[in-house]
Amino acid sequence: MPFRLDDIDLQIIRELQADGRMTNVELARRVGMSAPPCLRRVRALEEAGIITGYRALVDEKALGLEIVFFAFVHLSSQAEADLATFREQIRQWKAVRECWTLSGDIDFILKGVAPDLRAFQALVGELTALPNVRTIRTAVALEKVKDEPIAPL
Repeated sequence: MPFRLDDIDLQIIRELQADGRMTNVELARRVGMSAPPCLRRVRALEEAGIITGYRALVDEKALGLEIVFFAFVHLSSQAEADLATFREQIRQWKAVRECWTLSGDIDFILKGVAPDLRAFQALVGELTALPNVRTIRTAVALEKVKDEPIAPL
């Protein structure tokens, strides 16, 4: 049976996405309940797999990663073994921050970072040289317009 979210669960999710470091006491205050039942709800959301973890959001540029790019990859073969090989190769690249399998004309979209244009070009060259890669289209990100946490609509 799927986990049913009520308004308090949704508010807990929104508050934790805005500030995942707050104490349970502060979270409970914000959602209007006492700390013990609030903690039970958070644990239930974690156990149900709705809250999957907590992270620090980091400014890429502050780390010297000036280029954020997207690569749209089309493979020559979509056989499961070839897809698995590509996925494993991409998992090894620290410059690739996200990789999604897609349906349609493109097999994968990658979000990556590089310190400068030269490093970006080298990464594209390495990506192009991977076995089974047919074509790659890339785009360099100019401005992040929206970065909204995921919550039920």
